[in-house]
Amino acid sequence: MNRITVPNEILIPQIGALLAEGREVELRPKGNSMLPFIRQDKDNVILRKLDTVSRGDIVLADVGGRFVLHRVIRVEDDTLTLMGDGNVRGTEMCTKGNVLGTVVAVVKGGKKTVVPSKGRLWQTLLPVRRYLLAFYRRVLM
Repeated sequence: MNRITVPNEILIPQIGALLAEGREVELRPKGNSMLPFIRQDKDNVILRKLDTVSRGDIVLADVGGRFVLHRVIRVEDDTLTLMGDGNVRGTEMCTKGNVLGTVVAVVKGGKKTVVPSKGRLWQTLLPVRRYLLAFYRRVLM
């Protein structure tokens, strides 16, 4: 199968339009910001536009013209704070209107799995996440 790489500036707005029409979109994410749960070049995510966004959801969002696939760690009125599961510091902020879609399933090894967790345990492990991710990258990847 041939692989085509399209710049985010072109691809993501098209994905946003499909999601706004109520369609589901399968996407292969780039980067390691969602390790260990979503792996670059191995996993795909299935996105859908949902009516609500809540803490723990993994969303595709426009953050100041940059598109990220990160977990919502805080909701305050219309403002969301996002952080990648594979990050040990640094957050992004956006509004609910900047969310293009929510991950409803992850495809690993051809098998579709519904996103079962809101990542609360992983969030509580933030103080030791650096060591867990280092172990994962060195031993399990």
